[in-house]
Amino acid sequence: MDRALVLVKPDGVERALIGTVIKRFEDAGLKVTGMKMLKPSEETVGRHYTDDEEWLLSVGKKAKQSAIEKGQAVKDTEREIGVRIRSLLVKELTNGVVVALVLEGNACADVARKIAGGTEPRKADPSTIRGAYSSDSYALADQKKRPVRNLVHVSENAQIAEKEIKVWFKESEILKYKRSDEDSMYG
Repeated sequence: MDRALVLVKPDGVERALIGTVIKRFEDAGLKVTGMKMLKPSEETVGRHYTDDEEWLLSVGKKAKQSAIEKGQAVKDTEREIGVRIRSLLVKELTNGVVVALVLEGNACADVARKIAGGTEPRKADPSTIRGAYSSDSYALADQKKRPVRNLVHVSENAQIAEKEIKVWFKESEILKYKRSDEDSMYG
């Protein structure tokens, strides 16, 4: 079984969607093995959104390409864009209460990302968390000079999940137990 980190971001907490989010993942057979509610520090969020060159360039490249596709002039380098996006993400996550979850299950990160939906709620499938409960868009976020408010963060894959989980949880805070339906799902 793989694990994934899910963060119910401040916009999801403020809208009282914590239970709804958890239910969507549990209904799909994913097991919650760690959970905490906190107001994260800049240090914690800074370790989550890493300050390494590869991450900054990757994020900056995606954002630059998206802007160019929209016909917008882009003067900043990919790194400068990445640094700006990271700064906005850190500010957004430290601006309120977050619920951090460790999920476990078969292909957990893939399944959880499918349930969460595309990162732009306006374009996300309406059967997903983001598509059903938000209509924010990159255009509105850009206009407001903030990150898109898409309710949840979900680990990109199992390898990244293990790194992210270590940022938010001690191993002793992650519990092992058996769901009553595990044998019928995985047996």
